[in-house]
Amino acid sequence: MRWMGKRMNGQLTIIEFAVMVMMGAILAVPMQIPDRGLLQGLVILCSVLILLRGINLLAFGSSRFEKLVQGEVTLLVKDGVLLLGPMKKARISHQELFSTLRERGIFQLGSVKRLYLEACGTFSLYQSETPRAGLPPFPPHDDDVLSGQTPSLQKACCRCGQLQQDVAANDSCPRYQSTVFTRSII
Repeated sequence: MRWMGKRMNGQLTIIEFAVMVMMGAILAVPMQIPDRGLLQGLVILCSVLILLRGINLLAFGSSRFEKLVQGEVTLLVKDGVLLLGPMKKARISHQELFSTLRERGIFQLGSVKRLYLEACGTFSLYQSETPRAGLPPFPPHDDDVLSGQTPSLQKACCRCGQLQQDVAANDSCPRYQSTVFTRSII
């Protein structure tokens, strides 16, 4: 289940999702083959639920076990700049992250102080109290939205959102060596 990525399990933890699948498999046999009886299915079902409670109890007592079973929080955006290493490890694309920002009414990356991918697969967003210029999360061909924004004098790296004051034709981003820049907005 962990190989599928954090976003696959949404609101359920990995263990709860695995128990849900096991419950479906356990209950399928007594329902499809009535002559085998219900007792066998109920005993196995109770065993799996006790196993789930035991795992939850162990995770509550040991942070190391909890991290192993549940996973851990991943920082994706720090002070208006995308962290591409953690994004790659969590298998989160630019478009998925930008979609989340647009859904929450974020018009530029500079207003994001921190964006976390929680262990359960949801995003937690903390906005900066004093927004600064940043990379717009809108598609570059959507001129209607971009024309309504206040442009900044700084340019933003299209790959990570790092801001640069003066960008010449052959300059590259100091963080990830990208040579593609766009105007940042405030």
